[in-house]
Amino acid sequence: MNLEEGTLCALSGCTAVGKTALALNWAEANDAEIVSCDSLLCYRGLDIGTAKPNQEELGRVQHHLIDIWNANEAMDIGDYVKLAIAAVEDIRSRGKRVLVTGGSGFYLKAFFGPVVDAVEVSPAVREQVSEIEAGAGLGGMVQKLEELDPNCRNEVDTENGRRVIRALERCLETGKSIGQLKAEFAAQSNLLTAAPKRLVVLNRDRDRLNERIAMRVSEMLKNGLIDEVQRLKADGFESNASASGSIGYRETLAYLRGDYDLTELETTIATNTRRLAKKQRTWFRTQLPQGKAIDLDQSDPNLVDTLFI
Repeated sequence: MNLEEGTLCALSGCTAVGKTALALNWAEANDAEIVSCDSLLCYRGLDIGTAKPNQEELGRVQHHLIDIWNANEAMDIGDYVKLAIAAVEDIRSRGKRVLVTGGSGFYLKAFFGPVVDAVEVSPAVREQVSEIEAGAGLGGMVQKLEELDPNCRNEVDTENGRRVIRALERCLETGKSIGQLKAEFAAQSNLLTAAPKRLVVLNRDRDRLNERIAMRVSEMLKNGLIDEVQRLKADGFESNASASGSIGYRETLAYLRGDYDLTELETTIATNTRRLAKKQRTWFRTQLPQGKAIDLDQSDPNLVDTLFI
C-alpha cells in the first residue's frame, strides 16, 4: 500500500451504508486501530439505537472513543478533538495505522481543519446563554447573536438550536464574530489537521440504502431499543439534548409518552433516518475535501486491498 507515513485514513458515509464491516476488514488487514468519529458512540448505554459495534466486533480490532462518556453529560467538539489527538498519539506510539471511521460529518471535519466550537466556554457564559434561551427561546438567542455578529446568518444555521447556542456561547466568550473565530482557527494547526490524510466516502443506491435503513430500524426494535431508552431515561440522559434528541432516541421517548403506537414508532424512525442520510450526503459533498467515492453496490471483491489507493 502506498501510504505516506503517519497518514490518517478516514472512512465515512451516511448512516447504514456499511461502514462498520469494511472498517473492521481493512483494519485487520492493515494492522490498524479504529478511532470512532461518531457523536453518539462515545456515550455509554447508547448501544442499540446507535448500531454500536457489538462485543465480537470490538474484540476484533482495538477501538478508541467508544463508551467513554456518561450519557447524561454532553460531549462537545472541543472534548472530542482533545480525545482524538490523544488516541492518534497512542496508536502511533505502538506503530499501528490509524483508521478514522464514522458518519458524524462535523466531527470528521475536525480532522481537516480547526473548528470554532473548540473554544473553551466558561460556566458563567453557559449560564448566561441558558437564561437567554429560557426567557426568549431560539428567536431571542438569534437576536442576541445578530447583535454580536450581524453576519451570523451566513455562518450559522439559525434554525438549529444547538448550533445557535454554541455560536452565541463562543461569541460571548471571546467577544469576536463567528467569521473572526473561523479565520483565527483556520490559521491554527494540530496533530489531526497537520497529518496527511486519505478520505473515502461510501455510497449506495438510494433505494438499497432505504431498504437497509428499514431493516436496521426493525432489528433495533426487536433487539430491545425501547428497553434501552427506558433505562437511559431512568439514568437521566434526557438532560443531554445531543443524546436524547438524536434519531431513534427522541422518537422512542415520544413513544413512551404515548405519542406513537409501535408501528408509528418504527415508521417515524425510518423516515427520520432517511432524512438524516440525505443531509449527510449533502454534508460530505459540500463540507469536506473531495475524497474517493465508492459505491458499495458496485464495488469489486478486492475492495479492502484497494480502499485507500
